[in-house]
Amino acid sequence: MKKKLNLGFLAVLALFTFSTVNLNAQTEKQKDLIDDATASKAAFIKEEPEMALLFEKAAGYVIFPNVGEGAYILGGAAGNGVLFENGRVVGFSELRQVDIGLQIGGQAYRQAILFQTESELAKFKEGNYKLSGKASAVILKEGKAKSINFKEGRAIVTMPKAGAMVDISVGGQKFEYKDLKK
Repeated sequence: MKKKLNLGFLAVLALFTFSTVNLNAQTEKQKDLIDDATASKAAFIKEEPEMALLFEKAAGYVIFPNVGEGAYILGGAAGNGVLFENGRVVGFSELRQVDIGLQIGGQAYRQAILFQTESELAKFKEGNYKLSGKASAVILKEGKAKSINFKEGRAIVTMPKAGAMVDISVGGQKFEYKDLKK
């Protein structure tokens, strides 16, 4: 009987230990993503100093520090991001993109979506937020972007990191969201 009790106790202890390790690994992954998003915000501001004021004025913003995109006629992109409200981390997001058209290559880039209003931010936080192919993004390159403006309650900014891509396509982005507390 004592041997069965010890085996049961060890099984529960092992399950608890593995669960704790998994939670710590997830927390470490999230911490790394937050660090990358914070560094990406600094890179956006360094490339275009007027973005500091936009980040400050925004109701909130989500930063995807590393979006990978590849295509050969049919293309796709994916990345993970961090949502900030009042300068604090409030949640995490996944970006998924599918498009079709004349396109070939691969690239990595940073992307930030700044929300002008609380209502647009709330729509994002509901989950299943979508950007159509018509949503235009300002691309920051060596030749600084001169006008970053809010359209339809948001401003979208991307910054190339690496790769090369030729792209004339139609598609859109979809975002999943999860609060930090969940």
